[in-house]
Amino acid sequence: MGKLKNRHRLKQKDTKMYTNKLKNKFGKDFIDFNSSIEIGNFNEFELIVINNEIDFMLIEGNIFFTLNGINKYKPNQYFIEVDMGAVGFVTNGADIMAPGIVKADLKIEKNDYVWIRDEKHKKPLAIGKALMSGEEIINTKKGKAVKNIHFVGDPLWNFYQQV
Repeated sequence: MGKLKNRHRLKQKDTKMYTNKLKNKFGKDFIDFNSSIEIGNFNEFELIVINNEIDFMLIEGNIFFTLNGINKYKPNQYFIEVDMGAVGFVTNGADIMAPGIVKADLKIEKNDYVWIRDEKHKKPLAIGKALMSGEEIINTKKGKAVKNIHFVGDPLWNFYQQV
């Protein structure tokens, strides 16, 4: 399987910076400063571990939820909803194509990190990077809308299912 490498406690100033980034984006606090907050690497991912749970990842200097974090904190912003026909493709690591999208948060800007959910159960399926704005995603019915980064069944998902 693999392990979390270079795991160490996150400095308080970095914790504050990431907490503020999340609060600015989602409008609420997700990180409790009394928690055990660590950072470490797994494959290409830099992860934030809170009380031994892998809740967030750092991508290109931005902080975003892992699928575990989405399940735990249940944010209702920066989501893209796909039809049930797209679920199998998304959970096999495919990028998200515009024709399979039924709904998107209109706050999404191009290059934002987003989470993908299915339309029936609203279950998180993947984390990705938007290749167009939320409005473009809704109005465009062709092309690739989101680059898939982390999905149900990938090595990171399997890793934190065993941790």
